[in-house]
Parts: sequence; structure tokens; C-alpha cells
Amino acid sequence: MSKYLVTGGAGYVGAVVAAHLIGAGHEVTVLDDLSTGFRAGVPEGAAFVEGRVQDADRHLDPSYDGVLHFAASSQVGESVTDPEKYWTNNVGGSLALLSAMRRHGVRRLVFSSTAATYGEPVSTPITETDPTAPTSPYGATKLAVDHMLTGEARAHGLAAASLRYFNVAGAHGALGERHDPESHLIPLVLQVALGRRESIAVYGDDYPTPDGTCVRDYIHVADLAEAHLLALDAVTPGEHLVCNLGNGSGFSVREVIETVRKVTGHPVPETTAPRRAGDPAVLVASAAAAHERLGWRPSRTDLTRIVEDAWDFARGAAK
Repeated sequence: MSKYLVTGGAGYVGAVVAAHLIGAGHEVTVLDDLSTGFRAGVPEGAAFVEGRVQDADRHLDPSYDGVLHFAASSQVGESVTDPEKYWTNNVGGSLALLSAMRRHGVRRLVFSSTAATYGEPVSTPITETDPTAPTSPYGATKLAVDHMLTGEARAHGLAAASLRYFNVAGAHGALGERHDPESHLIPLVLQVALGRRESIAVYGDDYPTPDGTCVRDYIHVADLAEAHLLALDAVTPGEHLVCNLGNGSGFSVREVIETVRKVTGHPVPETTAPRRAGDPAVLVASAAAAHERLGWRPSRTDLTRIVEDAWDFARGAAK
């Protein structure tokens, strides 16, 4: 059994990863300021500390075997209007965490990174060697932390992995998406099925894709969590490993909407809106590095399974 600190472990992905760690027999402490997370989302069996990642030095000690770092501000639109918040929270918070880890001799870190580090893709599927040119302060701050980890590994022997997520979806039992405001497609379409919004907007139907709508790579949150546990075992002192996490294939906006109709049995009215600036036609990951370096093989790749799990959670959360 190992002991891990999970920053941001009251949020969607952090909570599911914490639950998987506990299920594997590890001791887990969740550190979260609950600014976007939920106390009820902290999985049973985890110790909970309400606090900021900037104050991690107070909560770490040499008994910890590693840190899984999810604490961050993550709204792309907000990062454009309030970039200072993102540099302070995402970069400043990560720097404070790394300093605390060095001080206490905690030498393993798995970082929650993002496909937003790539910006507009130059090829499909996207690989880790493709250019990184973020189009938002959110993506830029995550990329800055990736660079920070490379330097920390080289200079101080940190064993680190950055996992770049594509579109995380689905649910793990009672742990699912409940962002406020919600910006992800699947939970938004489910809100229409639940009668909580009138329709779903399709932003552009004239893209060079089979049905004219954007194509995205959706990954089940439980598959994502399993990759984090594998990464803890795969990291090497002095190396910063970067891996994309995705299914390697994509689903269009219209495919998602139709799958929600099929799974829920509810009509989902849709409206067509103009394209959003900066929305690429296709965003799909190559996860070959994760397959090779982590031994990771996602098993919940079917869109119907992803939507079914998200629907079960959404109905429970709506009660």
C-alpha cells in the first residue's frame, strides 16, 4: 500500500482517480478548496483537507509516496477574460506544490494536463511530438506547468508524468460531471433530455466532416483513472513523461446527440448556431505512447456505454 495526496480530488476527474486509488488499497488524502469541487464528491475512505494547493507545504510530509495534481482553474472562456486567475492558480499553485514536494522528499507526480496545450492541430491524430501552440490562457498555463515539470525532473530528479486529456466523459458510480457552469457536450445534451434546457446548440454544421459537425475524441473517466494508476508505476526519476489520453477515434456532435436520444428515449431538440472561433473540425488523439509506456488499454470506448453511465449519474444527481 502507498500513500498519495490528490489535489483537486473533490472535482470530477480527481474524485474518480481518488476512488480508484482507494479501490487498489492505497491511502489517499484529498486536498481541495471546494471552489469548483464538491465535498460530497470526495470518495469514501479518503481523508479530506479543505485548502489551497498553494498551501500544500502544510499538508505534505515525507510519508507520502506521490502526488496526483488536478487542482486548477479549467474554463477556457473564463481564462480569456481573467487570465491572471489562471496564471495565479494553475502556474503559481503548481510551483508551490513542486517546492513543497522537494522540501519533503516526495518524488513522484502525475499531472492533469490537457489537449488544449496543442491548440489548432497540424495533423490527425495528434501525437505528443506535434507542435504546442495553445489558443487560450488555460492551455498556455497547462503547457507552462508541463515545461516546469521537465525542468524539475532534470534538475531535481522528480519522476513525473503529464497526461494530456482529450474529452473526458461518462461517470463512475456516484461520481460524475457537475460543473457550474457546464460547458461539456454530453452533460449539456443530457440536460435537454432531463427537461432542464430547451434545446442543444450545434455550433456549425458545415465542417469538412462526414455529417458537417465537429468530431471529438471521448474517453471514459474510469479508463482515464486507470491510466493515472499506471502512470504512478511508470514514472522514472529524472524523466518527465508526456502521454495523450484518448480513444484514438472520434464522434461527431450529431452522433453524440443521436446517442443521447437512443439511450434516454427522450427527444433532444437541436438548433444550429454559427461556428465558434477556434473550434477545429477534428480533435483526435494518438494514444500510442500511453499504450507503450503505461501499458494502458481503454476498455470503455463505446459511445453508448459512455452516455449510459453519464445518464445514470445525471438522473441520480437530478433527484
